[in-house]
Amino acid sequence: MFKSIRIKMITIYFLLIFIAMVIVGVFIIQQFESYHLGVERNNIMQVSNSVSATLQNMDWEEQQDEAQETIGLYERVGMEIYIVEKDSNFKIVASTNPAHRNKNATHILEPELILGAFNGEEMEKDMVSSGQQSVRSKNMAFPLYDEASRISGVIYVRRDLGDIYQTLYQSRIILVQSTVVALMVTIVLGYFIAASITGPIRDVTSKASQMASGDFNQVVEVKSNDEIGQLASMFNYLTARLKTSLQEISNEKQKLDAILTYMADGVVATSMEGNLVHINPRALSMLSLDRKQSQQMVFDEIFHASSPALCLKDFQGDPSGWSGSEILAMRDGRKIRASYAPYRNEKEEMEGLIFLLQDITEHEKLETIRKEFVANVSHELKTPLTTIKSYTETMLEGGVDDPEMQQQFLSVIDSEADRMARLVRDLLQLSNMDFRQTQWEQGPINLPELTRKTLTTMEHTVKSKNLQLVYQPPEEIILTNGDEDAIEQVILNILSNAIKYTPEEGEIRVYLQKENESAALTIQDNGIGIPSQDLPRVFERFYRVDKARSREQGGTGLGLSIAQQIMEAHGGTLHLYSREDKGTRVIMRFPLREKETETGVILS
Repeated sequence: MFKSIRIKMITIYFLLIFIAMVIVGVFIIQQFESYHLGVERNNIMQVSNSVSATLQNMDWEEQQDEAQETIGLYERVGMEIYIVEKDSNFKIVASTNPAHRNKNATHILEPELILGAFNGEEMEKDMVSSGQQSVRSKNMAFPLYDEASRISGVIYVRRDLGDIYQTLYQSRIILVQSTVVALMVTIVLGYFIAASITGPIRDVTSKASQMASGDFNQVVEVKSNDEIGQLASMFNYLTARLKTSLQEISNEKQKLDAILTYMADGVVATSMEGNLVHINPRALSMLSLDRKQSQQMVFDEIFHASSPALCLKDFQGDPSGWSGSEILAMRDGRKIRASYAPYRNEKEEMEGLIFLLQDITEHEKLETIRKEFVANVSHELKTPLTTIKSYTETMLEGGVDDPEMQQQFLSVIDSEADRMARLVRDLLQLSNMDFRQTQWEQGPINLPELTRKTLTTMEHTVKSKNLQLVYQPPEEIILTNGDEDAIEQVILNILSNAIKYTPEEGEIRVYLQKENESAALTIQDNGIGIPSQDLPRVFERFYRVDKARSREQGGTGLGLSIAQQIMEAHGGTLHLYSREDKGTRVIMRFPLREKETETGVILS
């Protein structure tokens, strides 16, 4: 019976409403009863207090008739009120029921309440009288005090609760009737709601059963846009897709796995006929194609233009040679390595080729720089070694007898040895900085003072060329943080270049100023300048604008490269601006020292 979703849903709705109505009904009845009993209790206490206050002002023990008249005034409140005298007979002195006057209270009223009240306690008890009709009543007894605060009697009040419980009884009947009506409505509504849900489900189940038998021409009628309607729509979509996809799934699986394997770089997949099967966005970017255009292209149109070695006719016959790689030379100068391999279907038949494309332009550039660097180092070492070797052999063979000539030869040898030492020192410094093995002492650097010190060092050289050196110091002290010797090396390198390449009677200007959060030290000359085509390469290692002149003046071609790396290690920048035959301007920007910066050692 409960295997049906419809029956389950109706049962669940029925139980939910039934439980909710029972809980709500019990709660309402309890609250109703508690409220009314509380109200009656408060009323009894108010009446008792009123009676007590009235009797306290009269000698009711002597004036019992007057006390009876006073109690008679309370007949309209709907309560029975008794005044019990404190004697051995517990005589009722006054009562709203005159028939009980002068009788023993313990025969008419609840003895334990009277005794408790005479002991000074406020007593309360709900009672049900026996008989043909049970009557509920609330009984309360209060001690009555005289002017000396002594207990002189008891006020006993009884309130009939029959009207309250009759109201509660009617309320229960109404709640039961409401529950029955609600449950009947629930059953009817639950039936229709369950039918609206289970009907489409039964339809989908029936169609699915027929599909399991091999009939895929099944369509479920969509009657709504809710979850059931979405289920029907998805079932119809799944049916349509299933018909066209089942045959393709096994063939596409291996192709998809292979393509996804190479998604890190450009991936291109083609069929054996050369038609494009798949190309990812990275491959489109590498080959400078747009997706719409590429869909109409075939193998040779994609690869043959950039690499004649890749041609579709070469991938015929024996498939053992179908794996390999070629370098594609693109029109914009980029180089792309195309690694290729065939892919097969589940029958081990060749389906096509997959190409993995890797942009190796940057790798080739780095390799070229490495080769140039090795060649430059070899050349720079070869020249002084050749000179030293030839001069030394000449002297060893005794070909130089003149002491003055010998001194000249030794000077040349010493000069070339110094040149090699400078080259090795610069190379070692660059190597240490490349591998972050240089230790920079961290401390405050007074830039105006350091600049002045460096200018003083080069003062003799400046005067020997009859140059005009103008220094414009700042009006305030400017501090940066770093290795003072390293910063001095940078300033000295830039200044010595300005002196070397400024003709006699030229002018060099040096000025230092604050710029927001940095300090800018500018060295500007009106020397020979640098051609515009050479400016992008001035910071490359071993690069010289005029190799012959630089070598004659003792340069290694590493100075600017070292200076730039020192500046970067200290969080600064180095910029060079120049025009041929107009001069050069170099700006060194240093981060300003913060007050909390501490001295120490850092690795670079």
